[in-house]
Parts: sequence; structure tokens; C-alpha cells
Amino acid sequence: MYVAPSLLSANFLNLEKDIKEIHEAGADLLHIDVMDGYFVPNFTFGPCVLENICKISPIPLDVHLMVNDVSKFVEFFKPLKPKFISFHVEIEKHPIRICEDLKKNGIHPAIVLNPHTPVSNIEHLLEFVDMVLLMSVNPGFGGQKFLPLVYQKIRTLREMIDKKNLKVFIEVDGGINGLNAPDLDEAGADILVAGNYIFSSQDYKTAINSLKCEF
Repeated sequence: MYVAPSLLSANFLNLEKDIKEIHEAGADLLHIDVMDGYFVPNFTFGPCVLENICKISPIPLDVHLMVNDVSKFVEFFKPLKPKFISFHVEIEKHPIRICEDLKKNGIHPAIVLNPHTPVSNIEHLLEFVDMVLLMSVNPGFGGQKFLPLVYQKIRTLREMIDKKNLKVFIEVDGGINGLNAPDLDEAGADILVAGNYIFSSQDYKTAINSLKCEF
């Protein structure tokens, strides 16, 4: 199991320190939520902030776009070469075009499903992506409670991926903690995004290892 701490829950006045500490604690990816105030009612990180994060982060970036104009934000962030850029299928009318553009630029494309969007909606897109992000809370704000309906979505999606013999990661984001991590692992998740659980802990390494199911 891989772990991607969500920067949304870090100390915004001391991001460099927090990034260094989660790197030393074993973080695999750095999850960055980009919100435009339209697709979701919150604002977060813009291009200038991400550019500076790229300069200091030893952890590969996992950029999650919660925006109305996906193409515009992809153009902002392509030069930064994050490992993943994910976008919501609920808003983007040309997902294959976006995925192909990202791959041409050496970035792994990923698509995101909100909690109540069926996984059947993306079966035809699986061959074009390297990761599917399943939201286990409604997007927009950190600290929400995990929605158990996501367990079955993970199982269904894993079955689809395996049936097609594809290498596609399943990432889960929202309300993740050490209690539900083993069940998410068993259901077929590959990457867990966690914000409050990690950044509010006294020991980042212990928190991250509990998500990796390493006791």
C-alpha cells in the first residue's frame, strides 16, 4: 500500500517543514488538491504555490484538479511535471483528449469519481488512464467522515481492471485512517490519501505506517 499525505491538512505557514517531515516518515506521494471555487466552493493552491512546492519537495506530486476548466489548469501544471494529474469525469467532456495530452508530456493521467458516481461510467476510459481516484467523501473540504459505500466501488473497479488485464492504480481519498486502511487494502486499493489523520498525529511515521498496514 502506498500513502499520499494531503497537503490541504498541512501547516500552510510552514509547508517546507511539513513536506520534509512526511518525506522522512515514508510518504510515497504528495497529494495536492487544486480547487477553483466553482467546481467546489473552496480555493486552495494555485500555479505559483505549486511551482515553489516542486522546487522543495523530494516527494513526487499527485495533483488532484477540482476545477471546472480542466484544460486550462492542465496547461498551468504540465510544465511542473507532477507524477499524476487527476481530474473529475463529472465535469470534463473530453477525458480521452486530456489523458493523451498528459501522457505525451510524461505525466500519468488519472480520473476521479465522486462518491455517488458509478464506476460503470468510466469502464470505457480505463485503458487511457494510469490511476482512478475514488472519493470517499464529498470533495471540497478536509476532515470529513469516510463513506463506506466506497468499499464496493473499489471491489467493482478492481474486478474491471483485472478483467481487462490493465495496470491501473486505485487511489482512495477522504476520511482515511488506521482503522479503515486494512479494509481498503483488502478491497483492492493501492494508494491511500490522508490529511488530518497524518498531519494531526504526534508521529508522522507511525501514522503513515498504519496506513501501509505495517505494524
